[in-house]
Amino acid sequence: MHEKKKFGGKHQPKGLLVLHMDRDILVVDKAPGLLTMGTDRQKVETAYYRLTDFVRKGNPKSRERIYIVHRLDREVSGILVFARTIEAKNNLQAQWDEVEKRYLALVHGVPRDAEGKFSSYLVENGVHSVHSTEDKRRGKLSETGYELLGQYRGVSCLNIHLLTGRKHQIRVHLSENKMPIVGDTKYGAPKGVAKRLALHAKSIAFKHPYSGKPCFYETRTPHLFSRYVP
Repeated sequence: MHEKKKFGGKHQPKGLLVLHMDRDILVVDKAPGLLTMGTDRQKVETAYYRLTDFVRKGNPKSRERIYIVHRLDREVSGILVFARTIEAKNNLQAQWDEVEKRYLALVHGVPRDAEGKFSSYLVENGVHSVHSTEDKRRGKLSETGYELLGQYRGVSCLNIHLLTGRKHQIRVHLSENKMPIVGDTKYGAPKGVAKRLALHAKSIAFKHPYSGKPCFYETRTPHLFSRYVP
């Protein structure tokens, strides 16, 4: 879990590490186990709720707010970008296909090639599970680049380049290529090996929604991955 540290004189929100904040954007490192946004069952224990309170400085009457630009699965840790104005949100989402997103993943097995790309058409079925389909009319083209960083006792660490952004894309592509992510029992990983899903959003690069200048933000490498990363 992230420690509470001061950022601009404030304490960090629980489960979040603020990497950058200005008048347009808020960039954080999210701990695993924390929802990005609320559900019917859970409204409060989310990054969105805690960061809204953060920018409002605990004042519920404040007009300050944040806007969701993208999401991470609850089990995934790492970098999240929120907008602080609707204009910034629209700008970021309009450029999202060009945003460079890198992940670290620990997987069972070893890739056939040290680097490569997985490509398929992904479709979601009625039980919130995703799989590849041969029917191009039903699925959405999805591409995932990877590079082998290291391996130890049958587990490989991959540097993932998310070329498209579909639901569960990385998890499905690795599973269907016989390399399920450690801890991802939903997509075929053995049970009891890890306490968390070994997938971390490591870095992101985009154009600032106001100035247009290049922005790059990178998280610290979680201890779970440290023995595999050079």
